[in-house]
Amino acid sequence: MNTTSLEQAVLHLPKQDRAHLVHLLLDSLDEPSEVQVQSLWLQESQRRATEIDQGKVQLVTAEELEKQVQTLFK
Repeated sequence: MNTTSLEQAVLHLPKQDRAHLVHLLLDSLDEPSEVQVQSLWLQESQRRATEIDQGKVQLVTAEELEKQVQTLFK
């Protein structure tokens, strides 16, 4: 199905269905691309590594983290 035939089919849908499609399409434009997501994760991992190297954060073991989480939920 090409764009023109898709447009014609969509324009013949009931108003509520067209509104739903508009909502889905607009939401899809707001989602970052896979490349953008990878770039953001790389930036975040570099930021965290820098904080560790500079001593700005204190690392904890998985066991210590589990204890802290359990304390929060008590």
